[in-house]
Amino acid sequence: MVEMSVGQKLKHLRGDKTQAEIAAQVGVTESAIKMYEADERVPRDGIKVRLANLFGLTVGSLFFGE
Repeated sequence: MVEMSVGQKLKHLRGDKTQAEIAAQVGVTESAIKMYEADERVPRDGIKVRLANLFGLTVGSLFFGE
């Protein structure tokens, strides 16, 4: 099975929510979410924690495949 990139995981987890909704919940810009999903940018550690908490995951499982 092919492992999803972090960006692919984030896009999948976002589901029907918009990038703007996720950005508002996490406290970043919509363009930051867009770049994370395109694997063009890696979130700072604090944002990693907020994203993981939002989706009910650990930082390790979301960002490091643990």
